[in-house]
Amino acid sequence: MSASAAEYVVAIDNGSQSTKVLIVDGDGAVHASARIPLRPYSSPAPGRWEHPDDDLWDSIIAGVREALTHFDGDLAGIRGIGLCTIRFCRAVLRADGSLAQPVISWMDERLPRAYVRETDDAVYVTTSSGYIGHRLTGQRRDAAGNCQGMWPIDTSRWAWSSDADDYVRTGMEPSMLFELVAPGDELGTLTAEAASLLGLPAGIPVIATSNDKAVEALGAGLRDENDALLSLGTYVATMTPGEGALDPHPDVWTNFASEPGRYLYESSGVRRGMWTVSWFRDVVSGAGAEVSEEELDRGAAEVPVGAGGLVAALDWLAPADEPWRRGALTGFDGTQGRFHIHRAILEALAIETEAGDARARRALGRTRRALVVTGGGSRSALMLRILAAVYGVPVRTPLLADAAGMGAAICAAVGTGMHSGWDAAVRSMVAVGSTVDPDPDMREGYDGVRRRYERVLPRIRGLFDGTDPS
Repeated sequence: MSASAAEYVVAIDNGSQSTKVLIVDGDGAVHASARIPLRPYSSPAPGRWEHPDDDLWDSIIAGVREALTHFDGDLAGIRGIGLCTIRFCRAVLRADGSLAQPVISWMDERLPRAYVRETDDAVYVTTSSGYIGHRLTGQRRDAAGNCQGMWPIDTSRWAWSSDADDYVRTGMEPSMLFELVAPGDELGTLTAEAASLLGLPAGIPVIATSNDKAVEALGAGLRDENDALLSLGTYVATMTPGEGALDPHPDVWTNFASEPGRYLYESSGVRRGMWTVSWFRDVVSGAGAEVSEEELDRGAAEVPVGAGGLVAALDWLAPADEPWRRGALTGFDGTQGRFHIHRAILEALAIETEAGDARARRALGRTRRALVVTGGGSRSALMLRILAAVYGVPVRTPLLADAAGMGAAICAAVGTGMHSGWDAAVRSMVAVGSTVDPDPDMREGYDGVRRRYERVLPRIRGLFDGTDPS
C-alpha cells in the first residue's frame, strides 16, 4: 500500500447545489460520505443570485457531522482536511470575518463587474473558499487557484498583481484581500470552535485546493493534453491540461489547475447544464406523479437519435456578454412527449459542449483522443452513450462520481505528507469506472442532428437579440 489505511483525510466539496463530504484513506478508499443539499438561491433583484443566510457554512457543518456518523475509524488518524468550494463566488466580510452580506453566487450579474461596496461594515472581499477557510481556521488565507474572474490576480505568478491598474479595474484595494496559498499548502489549522461544530479534533491542518472545476479534473485523473474532461454539473464545459497561461482568445481561456504552477485550458460552456435537466424533471413532477431522472433516462433511451426533431437552446442563464439570450425548445409536431424533451436536453448539452471543445482544440492545435466525464450527469448511461457518439471518442468515468471530492482528498494527502507528490497520489487514489465506445450508427445519426443545430440555434438566438432582457 502506498499510504497507511489507518490514515485519513476529510474532503469537503462545496458545490453549486450541494455540499459533499468524504473521508478517504491514502489509497482512495472512501470510508464515509455525506451529501447535504443547499437551499435554493435567493434573488433579491433581477440578475442577482445569492446563497441565503450562512447556507454554505451550515451545509459543511451538517455534511461533516453526518459523514462522521458513518465513520468507524479513529478520529486521531485524520491527517488533514481538503477544502474545495464553488468558483467565481464573492464573499464580503466584516472585520471579524462574519458575512457582511450573503455570499454572491457565480450566476450573479455583479461578479463580472468591479466590486462596489454595498454595506458600511464591509472590510474584506474574498472567495467562497477564503470565507469557509476563515471559518475553519481563523486565518485570512485563500486558495490562489480559486481567484478566477474579477480579481486583481497575476495568473502567471499565482499571486496578487503588482500593477496598480488591476486594483482600480476590479474595485478592490490590497488591504481587502486575503493572503494567497498554492494547492497543497496549509490554510491554517482547525480552531477549537470549528472543531466543536464539526465534531473533529482541533488542530487538524486545513489544506488549500483550487477552484472546484480544477479540483474535479485532478480527482478524475486528467493528465493527458489529448484528453478532454467534461464536468456535468450546473456549469458544463471541457478542460484539458496545460503548462502556462495563454494569451486571451475567444475560444479558450486559462484556468488554474489544482497543482502548483499548472493550468487547465477551458472551452466555452453551458451555464445551466445539468441544472436544466433537473429543472425539467421538477416541471414534469410538478404536473403529476413524481418522476426521477433515472425514469426519464429509461424512457428517453427508447427515443431515436434526434429526439423526434426537437432542438433545445440551453440558455436558461444567459452569458453576461449576451444577456438577451433565453432558453427555448422548438420542433414540436404533436408526436413528442416528456422523454423526447429529456433526450433533446441531453443531446443539446453534448452538441454544444463538443462544438466548444472543438473550437478550443483548434486554437490549441491539439487532437482529441478521449473524453473523461465527471459530475452527477456521469451516472447516466444514456448520457455517456450520447457523448461518445457526439464527441466521436471513447468516454470514461472515474470510479468515484464525486471527482471534486477525490481531488480535495488528493490535495490534503499531498499537503499532509501522506503521499510524496501529485503523480504518486493520483496513481494511488484515482481509479477508472466505466468506459463507453462510440456507437457507429448513433455517430452517423448525430452528424445530421448537429447540422440541424447549426441551422436552428442562430435563428432561435436571433429572435431575442437586442431585446429587453426583463
